[in-house]
Amino acid sequence: MNPLRNFALKAAQAVVRQLSFRNSEGWAASGHMGDAGEIVTESSAMALSAVWGCVNLLAGTISSLPLVVYRNGPDGTPVPADDHPLYRLLHDSPNYDQTAVDFWDFLAASIELHGDGIARVERSGARILSIVPVAPDLVSRRRLRDGTIEYRWSDAGKSYVETDRTMLHIRGPGGNPLGGMSTLQFGRQAFSSARAADRAAAKMFANGLRPSGVVTFEKWLTQEQRDIAEKVLMEKYAGSINAGRPMLLEGGSTWNQITISPEDAQMLETRSFSVEEICRFFGVPPVMVGHTSKTTSWPTGVEQQGQLLQKFTLRRRLKRIEQAVVKQLLTAADRAAGITIKFNLEGLLRGDSAGRSAFYQSALSNGWMTINEVRALEGLPPVSGGEVPRMQMQNVPITETRGIGDNGGPALEDDE
Repeated sequence: MNPLRNFALKAAQAVVRQLSFRNSEGWAASGHMGDAGEIVTESSAMALSAVWGCVNLLAGTISSLPLVVYRNGPDGTPVPADDHPLYRLLHDSPNYDQTAVDFWDFLAASIELHGDGIARVERSGARILSIVPVAPDLVSRRRLRDGTIEYRWSDAGKSYVETDRTMLHIRGPGGNPLGGMSTLQFGRQAFSSARAADRAAAKMFANGLRPSGVVTFEKWLTQEQRDIAEKVLMEKYAGSINAGRPMLLEGGSTWNQITISPEDAQMLETRSFSVEEICRFFGVPPVMVGHTSKTTSWPTGVEQQGQLLQKFTLRRRLKRIEQAVVKQLLTAADRAAGITIKFNLEGLLRGDSAGRSAFYQSALSNGWMTINEVRALEGLPPVSGGEVPRMQMQNVPITETRGIGDNGGPALEDDE
């Protein structure tokens, strides 16, 4: 082979090998500068209240939902498989240091910011002992020749080399096997603009809003006159304790009040738009993070916006986690036995007594839940006779009302 061609081929292969690594370490450490001149990193983005609110809302909601291992019962309906080895890991404590809420809060926040939730799975044979989360910005990923995905990272002075057989990898949006799309990367322009607006507002308050007015003299002052004027103004009229005190001016001086509108001082329009832009990246209604201005867009009610969040934002995130856990943690024998893993969405109704009451009333009156099933969801003990489904009878033909009355007798009197 031509030596020049051979050199070019090896160089191209090296580039391909480098590009095959999916690593956000360099990106997260140094960040990317947006058009507004602000460098966007995880820390700088989370310092924005809108980013903090969106990530905290989504990760907190997901981590508060119970993730339950189910198996098919005798009648084919899923029942909690609390004897399965994965049940306690996913529902209570995935590792020695974390509760389930801590673990899923970390992974969900990592998915929102970096596009990946990564954890190392520790096994003893086929049994999973613990699931330890790993910061996705530390992990390099590449596809090996045999098709497996290799994960490399260093933490606390120790290096790790794992494959997809020993890792739990929940990808964010994008569908790339090596990792999802990073919100920090794709939203850097919005985050950079929001940081620039906050910085400009802070500098304006620090440097431009302190003078409340100016004293104008008809002619230039000597240094002695300037010192006397500044001393009188500072001692007699400066400070909130002297607010409203009449000012005596002499020597042809006049007082001019300086006023700056709140809109100009705080850049309210720019900062309000930044909040809406950030919420758009995370798919969160602005009102859910405390942004209550301009709430005329559909849907108008807070309850409807909460339902919108559940249907179109949380649902696909929960489904993504469920499918990843089922695919990567369950064995072929588990799947054959009907084992599955799902979030218990009843937790979303836990704080809404009216919605929970309406849900239970519909379930009981239409016969698709029993009294004891409802009592179990509320943490109450079963009652005698509460395992029988019941259904209300209404809007029946009048000819069928006989026998429904007292003690099985006629409900209507016979016409004479």
